[in-house]
Amino acid sequence: MSLDPVLSRIDADLPQALDRLMALLRIPSISTDPAHATACREAAEWMVRDLASIGFDAEICPTPKHPMVVAKGGSTGPSLLFYGHYDVQPVDPLSLWHRDPFDPAIEETPKGKVIRARGAGDDKGQLMTFLEACRAWKAVHGSLPARITVFLEGEEESGSPSMVPFLKENADRLKADLALICDTGMLGEATPTIVTMLRGLVGEEITITGPSKDLHSGMYGGPAMNPIRVLARIIAALHDDTGRVTVPGFYDGVPEMPEEILRQWAGTGFDADRFLGEVGLSTPAGEDGRSVLEMLWARPTCEVNGISGGYEGAGFKTVLPSRASAKISFRLVGTQDPLKIRESFRKMVQDMLPPDCTAEFAPHGASPASVMDIADPAFEKARRALSQEWPNPAAFVGSGGSIPVAGYFKTLLGMESMLIGFGKDDDAIHSPNEKYDLESFHKGIRSWARILAALAD
Repeated sequence: MSLDPVLSRIDADLPQALDRLMALLRIPSISTDPAHATACREAAEWMVRDLASIGFDAEICPTPKHPMVVAKGGSTGPSLLFYGHYDVQPVDPLSLWHRDPFDPAIEETPKGKVIRARGAGDDKGQLMTFLEACRAWKAVHGSLPARITVFLEGEEESGSPSMVPFLKENADRLKADLALICDTGMLGEATPTIVTMLRGLVGEEITITGPSKDLHSGMYGGPAMNPIRVLARIIAALHDDTGRVTVPGFYDGVPEMPEEILRQWAGTGFDADRFLGEVGLSTPAGEDGRSVLEMLWARPTCEVNGISGGYEGAGFKTVLPSRASAKISFRLVGTQDPLKIRESFRKMVQDMLPPDCTAEFAPHGASPASVMDIADPAFEKARRALSQEWPNPAAFVGSGGSIPVAGYFKTLLGMESMLIGFGKDDDAIHSPNEKYDLESFHKGIRSWARILAALAD
C-alpha cells in the first residue's frame, strides 16, 4: 500500500485531528483523584467511540478502579500492540496555570505554535498521533497496514494498580509480535528517538515517630529526640561525597556502558549546559566522573521527592514534632532488583534509628529496568522510517524515566517494546502550563504512518 497518499491525507486532515484532540483534552481524567472517576470513565468511552469511528472493534474493560480500553483492527501484516494512557496528572497548583488546564487552545510562542492543556503532552496528544495515523491509513486504503491491537490505560498516573492482573487475565488477546509505546520524547528539537533502555523505579515513604505527641520546644527541646533531626540524618547519609548512593548492595547489577554506546551518545549533539540552564542550574549534581546523559540514561539514582513534619503553616510555631516523613524514589538500571533495594534501604533506616524512635514504611511501586533487544530488524526499520520525517537521523537512546508497562510486556507477554514519542524537554508534563508542540503532533502522526508502512513491508 502506498505511503504518499496517506501522508497527504494527514496534512489535509490536520484541523479535524486537532478538533478531536481538543475534545479529548477537555475531559478532566485525573486518575489519582476519586472525585474525577466519572471523568475517567467519560474519557474511556470517548476513546471507544473514536476507535470505532476508525473501524476498530473497541470495548471498555472494567477494572477495580478505572477501565481499560482494548480495540482490534486490521487483518493482515504483523501483529502490533499499541499502548497509551488516557488519564492525566492533577493540575495543582492551579494558580500557576496561565489558562484553565482543561480548556485547551493553540498558543503562539517564540518557538512556534503549541497545544496548551493538561494531558497535551502526557499522554493524550501522544496517543492520538498513532490513532490519527491509523485513521489516515484506513481512509486512504480502506484497511490498516497491520493487525493492530490498541490498549489504553486509565491508571498510569496513579501507579497502574490494575495493570499486572489485567495483563495476566488478558494475555492471549494482547500478545503481539511487537509492542509500540508512545510516551517518550525527542532529543533536542529535531532528533527523533527510539528508547531502548528504561530505568526501573522503587518508591518508599518513611515516617519517623519519636515522642507520643507534639511538644513545646522550650520545655522539651534538648532532652527529647526530634524526628525531623533523625530523618535529616538518614537523608544526608543516602549519598557520599562523590554522589554515589550508600544503600548497601545498591550497585549490584549496575553495568558499565560499552565505550561504543557512550561515543554514540556523545555524538548526538546533546548540550548539557543548555539542558541544566533551562531550569536555572549550571553544575551536574550526580556521580563524579559521569556525563549528564550517562547519569540520565544509564546510572541509578536516589532522590528525596518530599519532606513533611512539624509546623508547616504561615508564621512560626515553636513545636517539636511527634512525626516526620519523607518520600524517596530510586531509579534503577541494568539488573538491579527493586525488592532487594527496598529491603536494604529499610534495614539501613532501622539501623540508624536512635532510642525512642520508630520507623514506618509505605511502598509506592517497584519495577525493574528494561533493556530492549535492538537486534530485532523492526527497530532498524522504524529508525530509518523516523529519519525520513525529521531533520536529523533517529537515534537509539536511553530514558531517565520509568515506564513499567514496557517491562510487563516483556515479562508477562514475552514481547519487546518500541518506545517512540515526540515530546520536548520544555513540555512541562506533570507541571503547570503543560503543552505539546503543534509540530510534534503533526509530524508525530506522519512519523507513525511511516513506521506502520515500514513494519508492514
